[in-house]
Amino acid sequence: MTSWHISTRGGAPRLGFLDAALAGLATDGGLYVPENWPLLSAEDCANLRHQSYVETAWRVLSPFVGGEIDDGDFVRMLKTAYGCFDHPEVAPLSQLEDGHHLLELYHGPTLAFKDVALQFLGQIFSYELNRRQQRVTIVGATSGDTGAAAIHAFAGQANADIVILHPRGRISEIQRRQMTTATAANVHNIALEGDFDDCQNLVKQMFGDVAFRQDMQLSAINSINWARIAAQVVYYVTASVRLSSGPQDTIDFVVPTGNFGNIFAGYVARAMGAPVGRLIAATNRNDILYRFMNSGEMKRGTMEPSLSPSMDIQVSSNFERLLFDLYDRDGVAVAKTMQHFSAGHPYKLDPLLMDRLRDGFDAGRCDDAETLSTIKNVHAEYGRLIDPHTAVGVHVARQYRQKHPGRRVVTLSTAHPAKFEEAVVKATGVKPALPVRLQHLPAMAERLCVLPNDLAQVQAHIRAVIKV
Repeated sequence: MTSWHISTRGGAPRLGFLDAALAGLATDGGLYVPENWPLLSAEDCANLRHQSYVETAWRVLSPFVGGEIDDGDFVRMLKTAYGCFDHPEVAPLSQLEDGHHLLELYHGPTLAFKDVALQFLGQIFSYELNRRQQRVTIVGATSGDTGAAAIHAFAGQANADIVILHPRGRISEIQRRQMTTATAANVHNIALEGDFDDCQNLVKQMFGDVAFRQDMQLSAINSINWARIAAQVVYYVTASVRLSSGPQDTIDFVVPTGNFGNIFAGYVARAMGAPVGRLIAATNRNDILYRFMNSGEMKRGTMEPSLSPSMDIQVSSNFERLLFDLYDRDGVAVAKTMQHFSAGHPYKLDPLLMDRLRDGFDAGRCDDAETLSTIKNVHAEYGRLIDPHTAVGVHVARQYRQKHPGRRVVTLSTAHPAKFEEAVVKATGVKPALPVRLQHLPAMAERLCVLPNDLAQVQAHIRAVIKV
C-alpha cells in the first residue's frame, strides 16, 4: 500500500516515497512529509531492543516506503548502506557520565552523522534510477559534512551527477578534502564566495527555476529530502529503546543542530511512539533556534564563523516541517509564513503554539570559549577526544541536567574529532588521528571551482560541466 507524502505548503501533488525521494523539494517550494505518522506499539519497541540496526531500520522505514520496494531488495539495500560502517552497531551508545550517554554517529565512511542518512539515500537513488532508466543531477549545499557524505554515497553512480556547493574558507580542511579529492567524473565541487545560507539559498533558487530544474533533471540530497530525515529516525529508535524500560520511561536527547533536520528526526521518532522525551537543540554562537525558543520569534541574525562550522546556519530550513504540524497541517498558513520569512522578515508564533512547542522542545547555547573548555574538560576527565559539535551538545546537556536532575540524556556525537583537528589540538594539545583509510587525504590533489554568490554564474557552470 503506497505511503503518500505531501508538501508542507499544500500546493504540490502528493507523491509516493520513491517519487518524493527523487524530487527532494516539492514543486511549490515546500518540504515533503508523510501524510500520516506510522506508529510503533509498546510491543514493537520492546522487541526492537534486541534487534540489529539493519533489522530496526527495516521495521522503522518500511511504513514510509509503503511496499514500493520488494522486502528482499530493501533488506539488501540496508545491509549495503550500513555494511561500510566501522562499528557493528552502526550507531553505538557509550556512557560519558552517570545518566548521560553519547550516541556515536561518526563510524561511517566520512566520519559524520550524515553518513547514516546518505548511505541509505544513495541506495534508494541507485535502485530507482536504474529501474526507471533515468538520469538526474543532484545539487546540494553543505556546511561541511553533508557534501562529503553525499559524494561518497554517489561517486561513480552511472545515473547521477552530483554538484556540491560549500562556503569557501568556512569548513575544515579535512571536510573540504573529503569532497574535493574525489576522482569520480560525476562529482563536481563549487566553493562559493559566501556562507552556508548563501549556498542553501542558491540551491533553493535553482529548484525554483522550473526550466533549469527540468533541463538538468534536478534532485536534492540536503536534509530537505524526506528520505534523509526518515533514515535518521532509526538511530533515535535504537538508542531510546535500549535505554528505556518501557513506554513511560522516556529518554531526552540533546542535538547539536543548525538546520533542524537531525532534531526533527527525533520528533518523528517520538510521534511514532518511540520512548523519546524532550528534544533539546544545542546551538553555537549562530543561535537562531535558541533565540526562537526563548522569544517565540524566528529572526535571522548575522552569520558568524565558529569552531563548529557545520552549525553555522541562520536559516533552519527543516523547521518548516515542524511548523506544518504546529499549524495543524495547514499548508496555506505555512506557505504564507515562509514567504514572509524568505522576504527577510521575522515571524512570531502565537503563545499557545509556543506552549505546545516548549512541551517537547528546549534549547541551549554554547559559544567558542565554552566549546574549547568542554573539549578540554572531557579529555581531562575521561581521556576522550570529542569534536566541537559534540562539545556544544555536551555543554548544553550538562546545563539541561542541572535544571532537570534525574533525567537521563543522550547527546548526539555527530562527528569524529579528527575532522576538526585544529580546535581539538587548541583545546587539549592532542592531535586526533584520522583512521588509516583517510590518512592519504592531505597528499591528494583537489578538484573544485571557485564561484561568486551569483545564481546565473552557478547555473552556467553546472550546464557547462554536465551534459544532459
